Amino acid sequence: MNKEELTRIEEEMVREIEEYNREKNKIRMMLGKIGGQSFSRVDAIVNGVFLTIILTLFILEITTHFLPSFISLEISVLLVSIKIVLLMHNQYKTNHFQFWVLNSIEFKINTIHTDLRKLKKEIIELEERNKDNINVG
Repeated sequence: MNKEELTRIEEEMVREIEEYNREKNKIRMMLGKIGGQSFSRVDAIVNGVFLTIILTLFILEITTHFLPSFISLEISVLLVSIKIVLLMHNQYKTNHFQFWVLNSIEFKINTIHTDLRKLKKEIIELEERNKDNINVG
């Protein structure tokens, strides 16, 4: 190998490393949006609010009969239903992200497989040339 080839290979490796770093940062940002710390805090606040409202309605119902029994029960069922819908939405986002990651991995594997086939073909051609050069010489 001469200097030009080494320089070209080095530049190509630098480009690949930069591309890898860009993808890594992109994935970190996506993870932060879907399941990062800010999401956990919001989820904890929502859970606390729902639990507080349901417990307050339950305690008020038992001690003061502030609301008719059925209305209090219906409000609690509504809040639990809303929480279930939120959980389903969060699961949907997680599944979508997992699909995106798997799809990206599959794309990279296919690219690597194609490159590997090209390299294998080039190696075979170089070996044949070397055999021809040895036979001629």
